[in-house]
Amino acid sequence: MDSNSAFSFLENSARRPAVFSQYTASELWTDEHRSAQMLAHHLNTEVDVSSRRAEFLDQSANWMIRRFSLSKGSKIADFGCGPGLYCSRLARQKADVLGIDFSARSIRYAREFAAVNDLTVTYVEADYLEFQPDGEFDLIIMIMCDFCALSPKQRSVLLSKFNGMLSNRGRIVLDVYSRGAFNNKSEGFHCEKNQLNGFWSANPYYALVASFKYEKEQVSLDKYTIVEDGRQREVYNWLQHFTPESLRDELLAADLNIDELYGDVAGESYDAESDEFAAVIKRNE
Repeated sequence: MDSNSAFSFLENSARRPAVFSQYTASELWTDEHRSAQMLAHHLNTEVDVSSRRAEFLDQSANWMIRRFSLSKGSKIADFGCGPGLYCSRLARQKADVLGIDFSARSIRYAREFAAVNDLTVTYVEADYLEFQPDGEFDLIIMIMCDFCALSPKQRSVLLSKFNGMLSNRGRIVLDVYSRGAFNNKSEGFHCEKNQLNGFWSANPYYALVASFKYEKEQVSLDKYTIVEDGRQREVYNWLQHFTPESLRDELLAADLNIDELYGDVAGESYDAESDEFAAVIKRNE
């Protein structure tokens, strides 16, 4: 590569794209190597990376069981269920649990775990933006701020889907990143060899990471350009940040509304200064 080509490559790697102009979730979740890395992070319940710590997962599931009186016959759908960490806990209440995720590796693990532990859970390997479950649900959950990684159009489609899935007294639970988390982010550009301890590839690679903030939209982006010998690809990690008011505006467009605000999906009190908050959502009255 000559100097002009090298400069153009770096310029492109550091270029600010239009908000939500690229969607590369499949690069992150369905690649054979990275899906193995993601599953390992999910199952490491001592840290908050792909999933919460085991102690928090227990607290969160128990709070949902109490808060929504979940028991035998309750119908629950977990969008982006991963390896079934919530599904398995809720299924122990003899609830009718559905988990949807498009990581084949995570779904395979979840099914095997359910079989070994004699749990009845229906797992579907699918893109939850496209999959339409049958029937009505008493509780729909979307955890670990997955909602924030979707574009406004994708969120609109999903919220309309959720509305149509709710039973008469059904509720939705999701958590989101706050404006405070947005304010704590910074822009930058750096290069790192084998970033994240080989997360991106089993082969040697360089990761060029460009971080952007979009003040008007309250969106952040980490744009990863992964360079291996003979291979190059880009992964875009978008995150929408919300206030209770901006979340409520999105919900109202789908004829939904906030029932209650919490600090997290384990029922902690709402804290305006926290990096995240959770919402219990109902149909608009």
